[in-house]
Amino acid sequence: MYFDKFHDECGIFGIYSPYKVDTFSLIQFGLFALQHRGQEACGFSVLRDGFIISHKSDGLVLDFFRKISNSECYYGNAVIGHTRYSTEGGQSKKNIQPFFGEDSYGKSIISIVHNGNLVNATNIRKKLESKGINFISEYSDSEVILRLIQKYLSESDNSLEKAIQKTTIDIKGAYSVIVLMNNKMAAFRDPNGIRPLCYGMLNESTYIFSSETCGIDSVGGFYVRDVLPGEIIIVDQKKSIQFSLLTEKKNTKKRICSFEYIYFSRPDSLIENVNVYEIREKSGEKLYEQHPVEADVVIGVPDSGVPASIGYSKASGIPFKPILVKNKYIGRSFILPKQEMREKMVNLKLNPILDEIKGKRIVIIDDSIVRGTTSRRLVYILRKAGAKEIHFRSASPPIIGPCYLGVNTPSKKDLISYNHIDKKDIEKILNVDSLEFLSMNNLIDILGSIHYCFGCFTGNYPVQKN
Repeated sequence: MYFDKFHDECGIFGIYSPYKVDTFSLIQFGLFALQHRGQEACGFSVLRDGFIISHKSDGLVLDFFRKISNSECYYGNAVIGHTRYSTEGGQSKKNIQPFFGEDSYGKSIISIVHNGNLVNATNIRKKLESKGINFISEYSDSEVILRLIQKYLSESDNSLEKAIQKTTIDIKGAYSVIVLMNNKMAAFRDPNGIRPLCYGMLNESTYIFSSETCGIDSVGGFYVRDVLPGEIIIVDQKKSIQFSLLTEKKNTKKRICSFEYIYFSRPDSLIENVNVYEIREKSGEKLYEQHPVEADVVIGVPDSGVPASIGYSKASGIPFKPILVKNKYIGRSFILPKQEMREKMVNLKLNPILDEIKGKRIVIIDDSIVRGTTSRRLVYILRKAGAKEIHFRSASPPIIGPCYLGVNTPSKKDLISYNHIDKKDIEKILNVDSLEFLSMNNLIDILGSIHYCFGCFTGNYPVQKN
């Protein structure tokens, strides 16, 4: 698989109304808005006349929905959905969400979608299997959450709140989850709040849950607030909404993934009520303050590097130009057999406007440098086009560690900044005149007072891997 970026595992979305609505269109809009969080597969579960009906497949959201001929069967009063980029469990269709549980008559009674990653799922699954609980997936921490909730529902007089609270005592890691039952919907988030989740309203009685605010915007809803770390929100057919907390865990602090602002989230989203675009633009301004350079033009690697480039241009007075043209029909994953061909994929994905490069001193800004493969190829393309000087800037600090809390990342040995501590070595590898990473101090200054996870930059994680 070709990638030179971190990839978020997925996006989740849900709508609950006491009345029948066009759940088919609403979930399609919501998942399409979250497509950037996962492009391998998607699926949804609809609550229709007291029955939960699920449909899922691999592929992009619009291709998936285009193949559904009986759309009227998916009109109901509630729906949850998931768009997937696999981390744990691989790409098997058995691992596509939502996961659902059935009663003894084969009727679906519960369905869940999950963004994140558990660090102790393997041990929990073995314990549950030893008690006779069966699993459908080859391996999925999301299904572990479902089977635990099912188990505790039967032990808690069918109280969803108590079942979730007991489940979260057992599990450890990052999780933002939406649960659908035949008479209610619940959304909850781990005590660190590592992965995002927010809620909004479509009207006075219809609730929306989404990984990002852009999902709420896509269906014409309005954002209320983020689901708090360690919070459970339950809505039901009586139009009521209930707020409660997970069982309190000692020494738990809010630790939101900083990479949500750097790369994962859409620039038009709010995460913890902080504007993603604004953070990216400020990072470009800080990069210039940190290491000024004389140049003729600033360019950004589309799409997430562009706001930082605009910020760099504003701070420096060097004109920003959209010189790199992106082929918008290329997804985030592309299967090619040979490394040589994978590297040439950059030519297919990004192509420069030659007349704007020849003889120019260029500042090129990307959101991050992971392996360095894409960066090296981009520099080669710009050199070939006649660039006089190339100054590379990363709108994040050097990445020295992988993430195991809901992100698909390379191993340490593949991270260029882990293998080359001296920045001058990376300059030589990329063949650039200068290289600068956003400093940790500047990143913290930009993000403000909210507490974040910087594990991929520091090696310190809010949850330790078992």
